[in-house]
Amino acid sequence: MIIRPHPDFRSLRDEATPEAAFLDRRRLIAAAGFGAVGLALGGEAQAEGPVQPAVSAPLPRRETAYKVEDKLTIEAAAAGYNNFYEFGLDKSDPARLAGRMNVANWKVTIEGEAERTGTFALPEIVDYTKLEERIYRMRCVEGWSMVIPWAGVSMASVLAQFKPKPTARYVQFETHLNPKEMPGVRVPVLDWPYVEGLRMDEAMNELSFFAVGVYGRAMKQQNGAPFRAVLPWKYGFKSAKSIVRIRFVARQPETSWNRSAPSEYGFYSNVNPNVDHPRWSQASERVIDGGPFPRRRNTDMFNGYAKYVERLYAGMDLKKFF
Repeated sequence: MIIRPHPDFRSLRDEATPEAAFLDRRRLIAAAGFGAVGLALGGEAQAEGPVQPAVSAPLPRRETAYKVEDKLTIEAAAAGYNNFYEFGLDKSDPARLAGRMNVANWKVTIEGEAERTGTFALPEIVDYTKLEERIYRMRCVEGWSMVIPWAGVSMASVLAQFKPKPTARYVQFETHLNPKEMPGVRVPVLDWPYVEGLRMDEAMNELSFFAVGVYGRAMKQQNGAPFRAVLPWKYGFKSAKSIVRIRFVARQPETSWNRSAPSEYGFYSNVNPNVDHPRWSQASERVIDGGPFPRRRNTDMFNGYAKYVERLYAGMDLKKFF
């Protein structure tokens, strides 16, 4: 399968990363731990396979991205203000505590309704020589948003490698769980490990993305290193972080938030500003930019990505499912 970026995925190089850093190929290769691996940046060929880069190492990638009108969220805000309950409920807990999570030699297990299953090292399923950068608006159900430059590959390109069977109507993602590294799991706010799911057509949508980097570098643990899902039309909590297991299943899988609070979070839980959360309005959001007084903006249907995804939900009662 050949995955081509949609015409609206455009270069935003000057907004995302200084050009000198992007062009300094030798420094990027050395810092990212790729050794003499051939890169899509200049065509050097090599027999060896790619190596998963160290956390925060610069990443070579094609700078293509969806055009977001608002400016990028500053990196410090995106790194310091997170929901990753495995490390605690406070927004600052992941930045303080997630560094203890060991992400070296990461492996992902593929199970279920697919012809190819097993456990794979991350570079076996993500081609680090073909990373692209996409700048997406991310919105949390709590009513705040950021504009973040992710580096990774389309979700479809990864899932297609495993040849899902016709019976695979859904896909479920499971997040890493290690109580020694994750003090937050001692609090039973969710039934651990964290799991999230998608219909296959959602997962194969052109916007669906697996990220391994952010702000031009390998991802930090608090952002979901080393392998996370990014779905810009979904509430931020829908994006499974630090994924260790992918299951192809025939029936709608459980999700952690739906299991914990079924009256508040449905399986789909897409962004619909016309339907309030049971405890607050979804009509607007705080734009997190690192300042003490975040501005507010009106929330867009499907977080502004309606033309790409509204067909997925044609005929559904949006007030019921969202």
